[in-house]
Amino acid sequence: MTKTLNSLSEEEYVLVRSTKKGRLVELDEDELLRLHTRVRRARNKFVKIYRRSGAAKVEAKGARGAGKAANVRNAAKVEIFEGALSRVSRQLATASKRNARKLKDERLALARADAPSFSDVDTTTGKVDSPGRARVDTTRRSPGRKKFEASSIAAGTRRQAKKDQR
Repeated sequence: MTKTLNSLSEEEYVLVRSTKKGRLVELDEDELLRLHTRVRRARNKFVKIYRRSGAAKVEAKGARGAGKAANVRNAAKVEIFEGALSRVSRQLATASKRNARKLKDERLALARADAPSFSDVDTTTGKVDSPGRARVDTTRRSPGRKKFEASSIAAGTRRQAKKDQR
């Protein structure tokens, strides 16, 4: 593994080093997302290289076993970037959960602040001083309501007449 790490290009090595736990703790969620994207792209790149060169070597060597032995370095690079991606993914999940919890707490605190407090309500006997208005259903007299009810009654009558004809 160390030999493969030393064989990485400078840019690849810096990318892998930036996924060490000490450096990941310092990053916020947006920075972790950007790093996750960069590491995933690098991992995908090396997976493609590994698969394509492996397929080409099988053709050249005439056997899959011989082709795989010639493709060990690419497989090691894939493993390095897979490990780096898993570290970043774990840290990203932790940061996302932390931010979600913080947002939920803020939302609940805001909801509590807007909610009426029952301790502020007067504690009286509960009796109403005025008799209030009589509740009358005014929708029964509207023309639209009359039409709706007449239509409903007519439809029921038609259904019943149809059954009676059988």
